[in-house]
Amino acid sequence: MADLNTVALTGRLTKDGELKYTQSGTAVTSFSLAVNRREKRGDTWEDAASFFDVTLFGRQGEAVQRYLTKGQQVAVQGELKQDR
Repeated sequence: MADLNTVALTGRLTKDGELKYTQSGTAVTSFSLAVNRREKRGDTWEDAASFFDVTLFGRQGEAVQRYLTKGQQVAVQGELKQDR
């Protein structure tokens, strides 16, 4: 059986998306996504946020970069990669 690594997130951009190109000409678009949730602490509910760095490669990143403005709500689907 193969391992499965998929994730779907919906959140708001913390800054505008940034488009760069590698030396070989591949487009790389990156942005940060804030995903909010509610947590119960004692008798009250509090807002908490998790922040995720997202990277898109190739034509996909070029196509959406102009729509990636701070505060915009976006949904992404992909795989997670942990950097240590």
